[in-house]
Amino acid sequence: MAEDSDSERLRRLEERIAAARGEEATGSPAADKYNQANVAWRMVTELVAGIVIGLGIGLGLDALLGTKPFLLVLFILLGLVAGIKTMMRTANEIQKSGATGAGEDIQAADAADEKQAAGAARDERD
Repeated sequence: MAEDSDSERLRRLEERIAAARGEEATGSPAADKYNQANVAWRMVTELVAGIVIGLGIGLGLDALLGTKPFLLVLFILLGLVAGIKTMMRTANEIQKSGATGAGEDIQAADAADEKQAAGAARDERD
């Protein structure tokens, strides 16, 4: 009889451990927020890097060619464009991989809002 209760306790413990591991595998909302913050910092870094590289090239060429502000302004703008292009490429990559899940959350929230609005409109008609 003692063996039955021990084996039952062991089985329940194994079930609890398996359930805890399952919850751990799904991840937490805090981890998603950190993931989204990492993506945001990556995009900001790409934009700033493009501008800084453009600034460096512009200053260097202006010093060599003696065209003081012209190439500086031109290459800063080109660096800005390159940074924005890189950010857009990163956004597409993240959207395709579904790494943050933010798009799915927004779509689910929109669908819930539409259902709620339809229910409210139906209640007003009745």
